[in-house]
Amino acid sequence: MSAHNADGCSCGGGGEWNTNQKLFSDADSQELHRLLLEKSFQFGEFTLSSGKKSSYYFDGKQVTLHPQGALLTAKAVLEKVRGKGVQAVGGPTIGADPMVGALGVVCALEGVDLGLFIVRKDQKEHGRRLRIEGRKITPGEKVAVIDDVLTTGGSILTAVAAVREAGGEVVLAVVLVDRLEGGTETLEGQGIPVAPVFTVKDFGL
Repeated sequence: MSAHNADGCSCGGGGEWNTNQKLFSDADSQELHRLLLEKSFQFGEFTLSSGKKSSYYFDGKQVTLHPQGALLTAKAVLEKVRGKGVQAVGGPTIGADPMVGALGVVCALEGVDLGLFIVRKDQKEHGRRLRIEGRKITPGEKVAVIDDVLTTGGSILTAVAAVREAGGEVVLAVVLVDRLEGGTETLEGQGIPVAPVFTVKDFGL
C-alpha cells in the first residue's frame, strides 16, 4: 500500500489519495452524533476541570474508546485535516490518546502517512525525559492538535506549547465537541484555526 500525506500528495509512489470522495460521510456523522448523545453526555450539576459549573458533563472517552466510535472519530479527524498540508497529528493526554491510536489504524487503511504523537502533562523524569511521545516533531513541520473536547482551550494550548517548543507549526486544532465556552476564541487568538466535528449546539445545548 502506498502512503500519502494529508494533502493527498504521494509519499511513497503510486496513485493519489482520492480527495473528491468524503472519508467521513453524512451517515457517519449521524451515527457519531447518536453515539455521543447516547454515551458521552451526562446531565446534572458538575464542576469542570476549568473550575466552571455546568449543567452537563461530556465524557468523550465513552465514544473514542468505543469500537465504532473510535473508527468514526478517526475518520472525522482525517477529513478535517486533509487538504491543510498537515504532516503530524497529536494532542494532550488523555483526551487525545484514543483518538491518536484510532487515527493510526485509519491512516494505515487509507494509505495516509501522518506522524502521530501524544503530549504528556509533564516531562518524564526518567529514560529519555520526553514531553512528546511518538513520532518526533521536526522543525517547520505543519501540525494539527486534537482533543475530544474544547472548553477554555487550556489543554490544547499545553500541547501547542510543546509542539512549538519542538519547532513545529500548529496550523489547526480539531476537536470532537466544542462546548462554545471561549476555547475557540482563545486558540484563534493564538493564530490557530479551530475545526470542531460538532458543537454543543448540535446537541440542543
